[in-house]
Amino acid sequence: MSEYQPAGKTTLSPEVLVTITRMSALSVPGVSRLTPIPARVDRLFKRGAADGVELKVEDDLVYLDLFLALKPDVNVREVSRNVQHQVARAIEEMVGMDIGHVNIHIEDIDYEEEA
Repeated sequence: MSEYQPAGKTTLSPEVLVTITRMSALSVPGVSRLTPIPARVDRLFKRGAADGVELKVEDDLVYLDLFLALKPDVNVREVSRNVQHQVARAIEEMVGMDIGHVNIHIEDIDYEEEA
């Protein structure tokens, strides 16, 4: 008795990858927020630019650049590695795509202003 396998395909919007990436990065302790990607002509119209995520998919590999602001008094290297690991794991587990790279760009540290 064979199991029925319907014909068809699944498509995935790039916005889904951006959302998974944002949520995974924000879940890492020490990450304050994602920052807008610094304006350059070649980045003005890329998906996710306002969300702090630059996304490219080539040959079924996902290439990501994340632009982050961190909380004060955290180990930048440790937080960055944790973000890379969490994002790669989430993309691989949730959508089954492999990661080409996850580059982290620290754009700011969010110090709270004293009242």
